[in-house]
Amino acid sequence: MVLIISKYLVPKGYKGITIFPFVILAHPNLKNNKVILNHERIHIRQQLELLIIPFIIWYGLEFLVRFFQYGNLKLAYINISFEREAYANEKNLNFLKNRFFLNHFKFIKK
Repeated sequence: MVLIISKYLVPKGYKGITIFPFVILAHPNLKNNKVILNHERIHIRQQLELLIIPFIIWYGLEFLVRFFQYGNLKLAYINISFEREAYANEKNLNFLKNRFFLNHFKFIKK
């Protein structure tokens, strides 16, 4: 994981973004936030499991599906299976030690 601090690379309203192997945080004070770093590490694992490019394609397609489903950008984002898994487990700092392969499938909903 390569940590980068740049408010210009993170979409407005978000704290961070992960594109393997980079975790880009909006503010320097976030680099010590264990919950946010754990959230982004979960995304690193997801991306490695799906070999990065398929992850990006799936993420984008699922975002579009959720946008048409909810008609709202924020609701679409928080209902992407990858985000649902990361948000549900970001406070569990041991989650990645016991996480099952392709665990995000548990978070796909209709």
